[in-house]
Amino acid sequence: MSLPRSAALALWLNACLRGSVGPDDFAEAVRGSDPQHLVVDWPHPGDATTLVELPAAVLRASGTRAALALPVAGDLLGLRGPSAFNALALEAGEAVALAGTGRGLVPTLDARTVLWQSAAAEPAPPPDPSEEGRQLRQALVTTTAELTRLDVASWQPEIPDLLMNVRHRPPLTLPPGVPPRAAEDLDRAVLCLQIAELALDDDGGAASAYEIAERRRCLTDLDRAARRAIVAVCSDSLTAS
Repeated sequence: MSLPRSAALALWLNACLRGSVGPDDFAEAVRGSDPQHLVVDWPHPGDATTLVELPAAVLRASGTRAALALPVAGDLLGLRGPSAFNALALEAGEAVALAGTGRGLVPTLDARTVLWQSAAAEPAPPPDPSEEGRQLRQALVTTTAELTRLDVASWQPEIPDLLMNVRHRPPLTLPPGVPPRAAEDLDRAVLCLQIAELALDDDGGAASAYEIAERRRCLTDLDRAARRAIVAVCSDSLTAS
C-alpha cells in the first residue's frame, strides 16, 4: 500500500519545507522503489534538478507549500490552471502545484526514470482535512452497505476482503508531525482508492444495467471521497503543529 507519487512528494516536501525532515529523507521517501527521479525544466527550461536539490530550489523560488492535485475527468480536484497544466495533470491523474513559485510538477515515466515536468501552475485552496476525513468515513460505510446489498461478494470476493481488512494493513510511511487522525485518514483513503480502482475495472457478475449503474455510482463516490481526503492531508501544512 502506497500513496500516489504526487501525494508522497507533496506530503514529504511540506514536511521538508517546515524543517521536520531533511532533503535526503524527503528524496528517499518520494523515490521509494523507483530507480531515479528527476525534475526537468526547473528552475529554468532545460535544467534538471534531483529530488535532494528540490526543497532548496523551491525555497529559493519563494515557495511556501506543496498543493496536491488528483484530478479525473469531470472532477479537476486540486487544479486551478492554467489550462496547459490542467491538461498535463489530468492525463497523469496527479500533479503538485508549488505555492509561491508559480510552478507545478507532473510525473511521467521515462524508461526507469520518473520525470517531474515543471510547468506554470497555481495551487487550489486545499480541502479541510477534518471534514474530508469525516466524509470519507461516511462514504466507506455507505459503499460497504451498498455493495453488500448488491451481493458483490458473490461475484467479486476480493472487494469485501479489502473492506474487511481496512484496519489490518501495514501503515503508510509518513513524515514526522502527521497527526494520528490524519494518518488514519490517509491509510483509509489509499485503501478506498484501491477498492474503487479494482471494482470499477470490471463490472463482474452484475446481473442488470441497474446493478451496474448503482455499483458504479457508489464506487465513484468512494473514489472521489478518497481523493479529496488525500489531497486535504497532503496539501495542508497542518502537520507543522
